[in-house]
Amino acid sequence: MSQLPTLPELIPLLPELVLACGAMAMLMLGVAIGERSAAVVNGFCFIVLLLAGAALSSVPPGTHAMFGGSFVVDDYARFLKLLTLVGSGGALLLSLDYLTVENQQKFEYGTLFLLSTLGMLMLISASDLIALYLGLEMMSLPLYVIAASNRENAKSTEAGLKYFVLGALSSGMLLYGASLMYGFTGTVSFAGIAKATQSGASVGLIYGLVFLFVGFCFKISAVPFHMWTPDVYEGAPTPVTAFFAAPPKGAG
Repeated sequence: MSQLPTLPELIPLLPELVLACGAMAMLMLGVAIGERSAAVVNGFCFIVLLLAGAALSSVPPGTHAMFGGSFVVDDYARFLKLLTLVGSGGALLLSLDYLTVENQQKFEYGTLFLLSTLGMLMLISASDLIALYLGLEMMSLPLYVIAASNRENAKSTEAGLKYFVLGALSSGMLLYGASLMYGFTGTVSFAGIAKATQSGASVGLIYGLVFLFVGFCFKISAVPFHMWTPDVYEGAPTPVTAFFAAPPKGAG
């Protein structure tokens, strides 16, 4: 039986822990105080992103593998995580004034930013198909809600609905591709899949790779899977569009 990681062994996971604990704390704070706390909570969420960036800088250099190798932190992952945190922080900073001017302050807004950013960091460090899918869904689900955050605007509601429906379709295709890859290789590890294909890839595995590729093309709005992008970008609030256009692309 594998032992639980000790506190020093959790240091590579520190940015994700800061985001997760910060999101839960901000959500409880907003529920306890009510809607009047929205501006303060969203400001605190920006501070949580800064703390996550500081935690990322404290991760020691080198490659760190956790949870049986499904979560890997290396120099390239740290670089992408830094870009993701900068993009998320910039979009949230733009949102603070916008929400006040448009009278759309909601304490859930910043929390959804934190949870989506947490999914992006998990996606960047994923080293097997299960971790990849979990990170992708944790990134996507808050985005669906953020896209429709302006509930009084019909375009915003339409944008959230279209993004949700097409995102669910792409996630299903990605999951089906992952199941095919596991079925034809017998492993979910990226390294194991690469090793299993050294002698050649079967037709079923190629189909699995195609489905997996389709899911990622949707997330980065690559042609021809970009049909959702114009409607969602137009209907979503301007800072949300900035958020959609940067960090998820880097993570994907």
